[in-house]
Formats: sequence, structure tokens, C-alpha cells
Amino acid sequence: MQLSPRLGRYALHVAVVAACYYAGARLGLLQALVNDQVTPLWPPTGVAVLALLMGGLGMWPGIALGAFAVNFTLAEVGTTFLITAGNTLGPVVAYLLLKRVCFRQEMDRTRDALALVLLGGFVGMAVSATVGSGTLLVTGVIDGALFWSTWMVWWTGDALGVLVFVPIVLAFRSVRLRAHPLRRWVEAVALAVSTAVVMAVASTSDLRLMYLVFPFLIWAALRFQHLGTAPCALIATTLAARGAARSTGPFADLDLVVRMVTLQAFNGTAVLTALLLSAVIAERNAAREAIERTVTQLADVVAQYQPLVLGNLLPPEPPEKR
Repeated sequence: MQLSPRLGRYALHVAVVAACYYAGARLGLLQALVNDQVTPLWPPTGVAVLALLMGGLGMWPGIALGAFAVNFTLAEVGTTFLITAGNTLGPVVAYLLLKRVCFRQEMDRTRDALALVLLGGFVGMAVSATVGSGTLLVTGVIDGALFWSTWMVWWTGDALGVLVFVPIVLAFRSVRLRAHPLRRWVEAVALAVSTAVVMAVASTSDLRLMYLVFPFLIWAALRFQHLGTAPCALIATTLAARGAARSTGPFADLDLVVRMVTLQAFNGTAVLTALLLSAVIAERNAAREAIERTVTQLADVVAQYQPLVLGNLLPPEPPEKR
């Protein structure tokens, strides 16, 4: 039986989503902190939310297939089904909330930045964290004493997956290729390298210097808007999550819950600051361009009607004498 072209494309998209989800999960599990399956950085949630934003609600089977394939290797069948349901439900709730507030993928408004962080990251991912941690508790994988620490790691990892990967993919998806001066490229490379060096030092130093990354996020927003802040936020939050997973630098000598609260506070503040500032700059630039277009149109109108106006204002020429 031959599939219709439309159904074939849909099946291909679902398979791609499932494959990307699985690959992201394997990457995230390298930093697992609880039961070898709960991690402070879970890239698949970013994959899932992106798939829903770009392909619509019909992409949920791809999320479910990818989540089931991952969890099947980590837990029993019954536990796998429940955790898979939570992994699918969290991104779906995040997508529906973003759709409810008319989220725009260009993220050129301050409300879009707030919606992605608060609704897509924090609220939506609380659903998957609650279902997943509750499943581990009910099935006896963890005891009651570990529930909240597991929930915090789960929630932090899922939220960070959204905050890290959704902005950067949307930024590069909407970019328009055009020629830029060499100094512009040099500045962009210097910005990325500087952000990485500062965060590498701050996430391993006992001096608690992670706040030093904020000038670089401001630099990125002012000079490159969303296309600059998304990669810098990715670098900052990823290195911060690495430090939290290894309990180094400002995360040293902290218990698991405090580490996750500290990490989530830093990630939320850094990403929200970067996205809000870049959105404000984008709104200002759009307003300036609109004003310039209006001025140009008015100038054209004035230039078109100026001869007629001047002709009506000039006194009539006196009659010629015979």
C-alpha cells in the first residue's frame, strides 16, 4: 500500500522529530544526577517545543516516540509509558500556552521573550517534572526524601532545554543572509569567545563571578539583537549547567536542591535579560524604520504637490500692454 505524498511527508517529519529528540536525550544524559536519568540540562524539551512551534500540534507523536525510545532503555515498561506521557504533555502544554498569548517566532516583542521564559520554560516544564518525579516516587525508584530534589533537577533540566535551544534555532531560522563588513564578523567572534572565557572561569572559580557575563549579554543585545543574544545565552547557560552538574565554582559545597535553585535563578535571569533587551532594541529599530518610511512618503507627497501649491500662491502676471 502506497502512502499519499502528504502522509509520507508527515511520517518523515515525525521520524525526524523522534530522531532529534533521542539524540538530544543521549547528549543530556551525560550529565545525569539522579538515577542516571534526571539531568540539569535536557535538550529534548527544546527539540519538542521547536517541533510544535514549527509543525503544529500534529508533531506530538514524534515527541512521544522519541521519549519512549529513550525511557525504554532506562526504566520498566509501565514506568516508561508514564514518563513518556509526561515528557510529551509538558511541551504540548508549553506550546498551547504560547499559542494562547499569540507568541511570535521572531521574538521581536518584549511579550514574546516573557512568554517563552515564563510560560514555555517555567510553567510548561513544571508539568513534565511533576509527572516524571511522581512516577519515580510511585514506582519506588526514589523515596519521599528525594522527591523534591528530583523534581528540581527535572524541572531545571527541562526548562533549560527550552531556554537554551528554542531562542537560538528561532534566531538563525529567521536570519537573512547578507554581506557584512569584516569588522562585524570580528566583533561577533570576539563576543562569543569572550562570553565563553568569562563563563568558563566564573563556573569553576570560588569567587562567584557569574554575574560578569551580563555585560557581554548587553553587548550582544545592543549590537546584534536576538541573533547575538541567543548564542551568548546558550554559552552562558550551558557552562553554568556544567558547573552545577560537577558541583564546581559557585555551586561547590551546595546540596542538590540549592544547586538547582541557584542554577535556575541564574539561567532565568540571564536568558530573560538577554531576550528582553534584544526585543526592546528590535522594537526601537522597527519604530525608527517606520518613522523613516513615513517621513520619506511625506517628502514624496510634498515634492509631488509643491509645484501646484506654489502656482496657486504666485500672483497672476499683469496683462500685456498693446
